[in-house]
Amino acid sequence: MPSKQVAAPDNTAVRTALWRALHLEADSPPHVLEDRVGLLLVAPEDGWRDRPDMSPFTRPFRASILARARFVEDLVAEQVARGVGQYVILGAGLDTFAQRRPELASRLLVFEIDQPGPQEWKRQRLVDLGLGIPPFLRLVPVDFEAGGRWWERLAESGFDSGRAAVVASTGVSMYLTRDAIMATLRQVAALAPGSTLVMSFMLPIELLDPEVRSGVERAAEGARASGTPFISFFTPAEMLELARDAGFREAQHVSAAMLAQRYFAGRTDGLRPPNNSEELLVATT
Repeated sequence: MPSKQVAAPDNTAVRTALWRALHLEADSPPHVLEDRVGLLLVAPEDGWRDRPDMSPFTRPFRASILARARFVEDLVAEQVARGVGQYVILGAGLDTFAQRRPELASRLLVFEIDQPGPQEWKRQRLVDLGLGIPPFLRLVPVDFEAGGRWWERLAESGFDSGRAAVVASTGVSMYLTRDAIMATLRQVAALAPGSTLVMSFMLPIELLDPEVRSGVERAAEGARASGTPFISFFTPAEMLELARDAGFREAQHVSAAMLAQRYFAGRTDGLRPPNNSEELLVATT
C-alpha cells in the first residue's frame, strides 16, 4: 500500500491539467492560456484525449477553467505592477504558473498550499522533469483533514503578513462548508491593506443554464462517489455579503459572461464558458 507521502494528485487536478493541454491541441488560436507543463507533470497514458471527461460535451467546462486561470494570472500581473510581491494559491493542485511565467513569478514570492501527499508527488515530478523548485516558489504542505491551519504554515514558509498579497482560491469552495469558507474569507480580509482575494464559487444547481446543468449534476455525482462531495453553492449576492461580513473593504462579482466577453469574444469556434455556472468573487482589503 503506497504511503501517504507519495499520494498522487486528485482526479480534479489531473482533469484540469489535461483540459488546459487539450485547449492547445483541440482549440484554434488565439489560445486563452498556454500550458504545456501540466501535461508533462501528469504524463498520461496514450489515449488520454479519448477519456469521457475530454469529450466535446465537456468543452464549456474546459473554457470555464481556462477563463478563471487567465483572469487570475492577469490580476496577478496587474498587482505586481502596483508593487505587490506575494501570491498565495490555496489548493494549488497542478498549478503551473511558476513554471510557465518565470518572468512574472520571479518578481514575487509564490506560495502553493496543498495537501502534503499530492504536493510531495508534484515536487518530485518537478525535480524529475529537470524543472526543479525555483527560489521564488514555496511549496507549503497543509494537512487540512488533520486540522492544519494554512495561515500558520504560510508564515513559517516566509509569508510577510505586513505586506500586501494576492490570494487565489479557484475550484475549491464547492468542497468546503460555509463555516470553512467564512474562516478563509476572514483570514484573507485581515491581510495587509491592498491585498486581493479571487475566489471561484458555484451557483445553486437550479440556477444553472439548462445546457450545462446535466454536466454539473454529473460532476457532482462523481465528486460524491469519490468522497469529495459538492457542499456549498452561493448566489452572487450571498457571496458578496459573505465577503463584506468578513471585513473586506470592497467586493465585486465577476460573472462567467464577463469572462466570456473578455477572453472569448470574436471566436468562431464557439468556445466559451457557460453562463451561470462557476463565478468569481474579487475582494480587496
